[in-house]
Amino acid sequence: MMAILDDIRARLARTFRAPEGAFSFAVSGTGTAGMETAVANLTRPGMRAVAIVTGYFGDRLAQMLVRYGADVTRVDVEWGRACDPARLEAALSGSGADLVTMVHAETSTGVLNPVEDLCRIARARGAQTIVDAVTSLGVHPVDAAGWNADVVYSCSQKGLGAPSGLAPVTFAPGTFRLKAEGRRSFYLDLQLLRDYWIDRKYHHTISAPLIYALQEALAVVEEEGLEARWERHRRNHRALLDALSALGLDVLPPPGERLWSLNAVKVPQGADEAGIRKALLQDYGIEIGAGLGPLAGKIWRIGLMGSGSTQENITRLVSALEKLLRP
Repeated sequence: MMAILDDIRARLARTFRAPEGAFSFAVSGTGTAGMETAVANLTRPGMRAVAIVTGYFGDRLAQMLVRYGADVTRVDVEWGRACDPARLEAALSGSGADLVTMVHAETSTGVLNPVEDLCRIARARGAQTIVDAVTSLGVHPVDAAGWNADVVYSCSQKGLGAPSGLAPVTFAPGTFRLKAEGRRSFYLDLQLLRDYWIDRKYHHTISAPLIYALQEALAVVEEEGLEARWERHRRNHRALLDALSALGLDVLPPPGERLWSLNAVKVPQGADEAGIRKALLQDYGIEIGAGLGPLAGKIWRIGLMGSGSTQENITRLVSALEKLLRP
């Protein structure tokens, strides 16, 4: 098991494109556990934090920051749009910040944020950065080293294609600054997790089957090749958009701000949004997501990620939608 953990650390470092000396590992828990690990180990009461909120999960990051005692300034962006880097510049122009959080791939809106630019601006102001890559790792180019991000986290079940229950995360060298008395979580304490993953000190009972599955999923990613995998997702995203366009359907984000892995499709006027989702599942064995928050009832969220990003799945879905939307 310890040899497998070492192998997973090395594979995750390559998949995240983490800098030399980064601590890349997998938290026992879902993507939200990865999110809280990042927040718990970088946040202290009274610190100044800027949370970029472009959807449901950007808002969740902001909520976590508040729970850990940060003084939070929100940069609220219209749901369905990416954050203009100038908005972050403006938010930092006053008293600055110690920490900036952002979502690379906003699962609730299908939006891809310009993380490289946002991290550059935060770094220039002396702020650390947390990046949510839950719906982009293994799908879109993720480059923790190139972004100069302090923490990037994800999940095991989306772009990587393993079962849920583990949260890959990478901490850049020198990121970890909180002293023991400032670390409020025991289970998510980075030093204790390093002691477990690297120094073999007991911390918790990890799930062996989930670890085996993650190792295999990462091996599959490397067999395909990251660049080839990114291109497959880009190509299938384009094919889906072309097929939807032929049905008169469009996606919420504008060109240049769209995820390849999560397509936020606008529900056409007069369509039974929930009824069509139910019919897709019951009659065709296809499950798609509903809109969240202010987008509830307004969009369908169609995932094309990991092994699910195939031309066959696109053809099946579009054929079913054509029948269900027919007058």
